[in-house]
This record gives sequence, C-alpha cells and structure tokens, in this order.
Amino acid sequence: MTIGVGRASSERAIALAEAHPEVSAAIGIHPHDAAGYTPADDAWLRELGSHPAVVAIGECGLDYHRNLSPPHAQRRAFDAQIGVAIECGKPLVIHTREAADDTLAQLAGAGEHPVVLHCFSLPERLDEVLGRGYMTSFAGQVTYPKATDLQEAARLVPDDRLLVETDSPYLAPVPRRGRPNRPANVAHTLRFLAELRGVEPAALDALTTANAARVFGW
Repeated sequence: MTIGVGRASSERAIALAEAHPEVSAAIGIHPHDAAGYTPADDAWLRELGSHPAVVAIGECGLDYHRNLSPPHAQRRAFDAQIGVAIECGKPLVIHTREAADDTLAQLAGAGEHPVVLHCFSLPERLDEVLGRGYMTSFAGQVTYPKATDLQEAARLVPDDRLLVETDSPYLAPVPRRGRPNRPANVAHTLRFLAELRGVEPAALDALTTANAARVFGW
C-alpha cells in the first residue's frame, strides 16, 4: 500500500495502483498540511475514495511534535477525513505524534469504524487501543534498542490486531537504520517481531498478510 498525503500524491498513488496490480492506495491529507484544508478537499477525497484501488483514507490525524499546521486546523481536517472514511466505507490510517489524547478523543466519534494506527507509537495506551478494536501497525522503530516500551507492546498485541509496515522512506529498521527506507525492508521488521513474539517469521508473515487483507479488503 502506498500513501497519499495530499491531492497530488494521492493521485500518483492511484496511478501506481492502476499500473501495478500488487499496489493499493490510501489517500488523505497529512496533519502537516491541514492548515489549507477546505470543503474542496472533502470533494476530491470523496471522489477518489470511491476508486477501487483506494483501500483506506489516510494517513490523517494529529502531529503536535512539529505543529506545521495549527492544532485547531489539524483537528478540523482530521474530523472531516473521519467523515469521508465513514461515507466511503474505507478504514482510517492514522498518524499521531505527541497528540494521543486528542487523537483518541476524535476517533471516538468514529465508533466501530476500522482504524489502523500507522507507525504505532502509543504503547502506554495499548489497553485502550485494543479495547476499541484498532489495528496496530509496527514500523522500523520497534527494532531500535531503546524502544523497549514499544517492543513490550508488540509482544502483547493479539494476533488479529497486528500489522507490519516500513513507513518508507523513513524509520529504516535495524540493520538498515540511518539509510533511506524502502518497502523490502519490511522483512527485517517482520523477523524482529517474530523473535519478540516467539514465532517463526513465515507464520507471522502469513498472519500479518491475512490481517491486512481483512482490514483493507484485498
């Protein structure tokens, strides 16, 4: 799955999916760009959200670490995209950074709508997240030696809530840390997670693939 974080990149993601049947697209407006969100964005998101290659709305959410858009603008854009996802019947892919309380408060309005917490970073809220039925998607930072709280969360997540990703071109896993990331590096994160959970990598591969197929309708 390749991610759009605005109209232009969302259209490129769909074009890639049309050209390559193994690729699916998620479309949305990143919180960094939320200041410019208008009703026109609702319109194109709804239009593109009906495309058969689009399997999710996002990544959307809140990022109070950089605050490249004002928090009130981020919350407005996030709420709008929650509505689009519900209307389109597509799961939400969530970006949240230093904004756990507000992110979870806004997602409460989505009820039981499918939610994927991309690049999972809320180990301290794991019980709440699992209680809501959200999917947890682990990226390369789970392999970093100091990420012990994240690793403990990865051990505890039930089988049916676990996904694995790269967040390319960011967060390359050990042993590729410090280099630009790429999708093939998901194998390193998968092997690390398998060791954490005491299972064979092939078994975790099959499990996370089945989970993704269920959530994204593949």
